Amino acid sequence: MADLPIELKKAREEIEQYAKNFGLDFYPTIFEMVEFDEMNHIAAYGGFPTRYPHWSFGMEYEQLSKGYEYGLSKIYEMVINNDPCYAYLMTSNPLVDQKLVMAHVYAHCDFFKNNYWFSKTNRHMIDDMANHSTRIRRYIDKVGFEEVENFLDACLTFNNLVDVHLPFQTPPSKPQKKEEDGNSQDSDNERIDRSEVPRLKSKDYMESYINPPEFIEYQKEKIRNRRKQKAKFPHEPIKDIMGFLLSFAPLKPWEQDILSMLRDEAYYFAPQGQTKIMNEGWASYWHSTIMTQKVLKDSEVIDYADHHSGTVAPHPHRLNPYKLGIELFRYIEDRWNKGKFGKEYDDCDDLVKKKNWNKELGLGREKIFEVRKIYNDLTFLDEFLTADFCIEQNMFSFGYNAKSGNYEILSREFDKIKQSILFSLTNMGQPIMVVENGNFENRGELLIVHRHEGIDLRVDWAQDVMRNVHKLWKRPVNVLTFLEGKKKILTFDGTDHKERTLETTGQRAEDKKK
Repeated sequence: MADLPIELKKAREEIEQYAKNFGLDFYPTIFEMVEFDEMNHIAAYGGFPTRYPHWSFGMEYEQLSKGYEYGLSKIYEMVINNDPCYAYLMTSNPLVDQKLVMAHVYAHCDFFKNNYWFSKTNRHMIDDMANHSTRIRRYIDKVGFEEVENFLDACLTFNNLVDVHLPFQTPPSKPQKKEEDGNSQDSDNERIDRSEVPRLKSKDYMESYINPPEFIEYQKEKIRNRRKQKAKFPHEPIKDIMGFLLSFAPLKPWEQDILSMLRDEAYYFAPQGQTKIMNEGWASYWHSTIMTQKVLKDSEVIDYADHHSGTVAPHPHRLNPYKLGIELFRYIEDRWNKGKFGKEYDDCDDLVKKKNWNKELGLGREKIFEVRKIYNDLTFLDEFLTADFCIEQNMFSFGYNAKSGNYEILSREFDKIKQSILFSLTNMGQPIMVVENGNFENRGELLIVHRHEGIDLRVDWAQDVMRNVHKLWKRPVNVLTFLEGKKKILTFDGTDHKERTLETTGQRAEDKKK
């Protein structure tokens, strides 16, 4: 890694000042120059120069290197959410590209600092990542590389099973113990009615001899034990499966420490998955604004346009987050500049009047800064993706047609397009899984419930994940889900899985009719 040459230092100072003048607010940002192989190395490590040793990083590096060598892909910039922010520039990029990347980076840093969904992230993660690497290497020296790697393999298959809303929840206050009855040794939660305690038959005058206090207390203790066995554990479903395993799985101290580190990293990366469209759209909006209005020289326009158009070009088989994000921010800015919002606008039935609507309010820039602050991708698109925007952008839903055996345009209807996009963003497009019971059927087994949202669980994928959950839990792992319209429990014991169908109320009614 190298410091910036004088020409780039001047460009950085110029672009930083323009960004501040436009209202962007960011942490101090440190730029470093790297060769293409160093950039691939950092990208393979998730943007951090130092990580723990694992084969998956090497595989990612090999893929990135081949993509660069064959001209299939190229990384222009890398920026880390940290205080200060760190960004990397590739030495082989021409000056105009370096300027574009700098403007892009400052907008990313503004988003990291000011977006609500990043407000709980660790701002010193670059140091903590290095500490995690050191601690894991020490465990490798202590217990052996293969054992640590196998444990990492298991944990990394379910490092997405966290609750992205957990950092924003206020921890519940510790319940206060109620005053105990002076005539009883049981608390309110454990109080046992006299009628519940089995007693030997006796005459009233023989009661104290036939059913002495020691015998009654023994019977109460048996009732308490039965209640504990039947009690639901946990009391409420837990979406943070990594946290549940960290607290209750029978782990060795070094395993618990590694799982804790991986969970911290999972929560650090979660907001990036929640705001990919907004973050890239915001950065693209501002690099476009800064470059075209302030920085570009006449001789650089064509090179800039070539790079920018390649970044925001529509992709044939998937949404381009850069394209969707920048266009939606521009659309919001235009609407609020012209006053195309509110009851008066929504109630207008004159299409011509609506198309030419312009109150000249000039609130667009203020609005997009507000949007940048409080939304994530899901709420961003749910709120601002409109039928007019879909028509302007020629949007459609695309998918596999089982009848023709081809991928085709499935619909141009706005509701279906929006539903398809929002569905793909809910829980970052991953199945919603929660721990329902840690002592399922009183056998110490784990029960995880899949919250079915219209698409069946991929059993082959779930099998790989749950097999690794089983490695930590040490007992069978059960998944309750719907498959082909039937309520089923899949039991994973580490080698294979068994499947059984649960009878539902509707099925029982159908059976009675038959």
